[in-house]
Amino acid sequence: MAKLKTKVQTVLVESRMMVLGAQVLLGFQFRAPFEKGFESLPLPSQLLKMIGLSLMLVAVGLLISPSSYHRLVERGEDTEEIHAYATRVLTWALLPFALGLGIDCYIATQKIIGWKTGAAAGLLCVVVACFFWYALEFYMRRERADEIAEEKRKEAELDKEKDAEQSKREKLSAKIKHVLTEARVVLPGAQALLGFQFIAVLMEAFDKLPNLSKYIHLAGLGLIALTIVLLMTPAAYHRIVEQGEETEHFHRFASRMVVAALIPLALALCGDVYVVVQKVTDSQLVSVVAALITLAVFWELWFGLTLYRRTQREYAS
Repeated sequence: MAKLKTKVQTVLVESRMMVLGAQVLLGFQFRAPFEKGFESLPLPSQLLKMIGLSLMLVAVGLLISPSSYHRLVERGEDTEEIHAYATRVLTWALLPFALGLGIDCYIATQKIIGWKTGAAAGLLCVVVACFFWYALEFYMRRERADEIAEEKRKEAELDKEKDAEQSKREKLSAKIKHVLTEARVVLPGAQALLGFQFIAVLMEAFDKLPNLSKYIHLAGLGLIALTIVLLMTPAAYHRIVEQGEETEHFHRFASRMVVAALIPLALALCGDVYVVVQKVTDSQLVSVVAALITLAVFWELWFGLTLYRRTQREYAS
C-alpha cells in the first residue's frame, strides 16, 4: 500500500485538479449577471443563477480548505488526519459542484427550448454527475472491500521481498501520478470551455443564431459537462473506493475515464467550430466541412495515431 507521504501528496494533487477548474467556472458565474442576456431571463432563472453561484462558492471553499488545514493545523506535516480530512472534503465538495452544473444546464436549455426540457436537462446533469461521483464509488467500495483488505494483508507479509516490492510500488505510484496529471491537463481547459458555453447563451449575438446552431451549441454544452464529470470521476473513485491507496485497479479505472472523456470533448469542440464558422460565414456547407475537419484532426491525434502505434508495438513484441 502507498506510504502516508505519497497518499497526502496525491490527495492534495486531486484537490488542486478540482479547484483550478472550479475557480474558472466561478469566474464565469460572476460574469453572467453583467451580460445583456441575463436581464431577459425569467426571475426564477436569475434566482437559480445566484443559487448556482452560491453552490460554486461552497465547492471552491471546500476544495481550498485542505491547504489551510495542512498549513495551520498540521504545520505542513504529513499525517493520517490531514489525509482523512482532505478525503472527506473532496468527497462532499463534488455535491454542490454537481448541483451547480445542473442549475446552469437548466438555465441554458430553458432559454433555448423551454423550462420543461430545461428541468429535464438539469436533472439529468445532476443524476449523471452523482452517478459517476457517488453511486458508482459507493457500489465499488462495497464490491472491493474484501480485495483491498486482502491487499493490505499481503503487504504486511512481504518483508522478505521488500526491495522488489518497493520497486514495483514506486512504478505504480508514478503511473498513478501520471494519469492524474493527464486528467489535470485536460480538466481546466474543458471547464473554461464549459464556462464560455454557459456565458454564450446569455450574449446578445446568441439570440440571432439559427435554431440549428443553438441546438448544436446546447448539445456541445452537454458533452463538455459529461467530459468534466468523467475527468473528475477518478478523484472521487480514489477517495471513496480505494481510500487513497495506490492500486493497479485504480490506475486502470482512471486511465479508462481519461480516455473516455476525450470522446465527448472532441465532439463538443467539433460542434463549437460549426457554430462559430456558421456565424462568420453564414454558410452551412462551410461550417459542416470545418467541423468535420476539426473532428478528424482530433480523432486522429487522440485515437487513430495512438491506437496505430499501440498495435505496432504489440505486434513487434
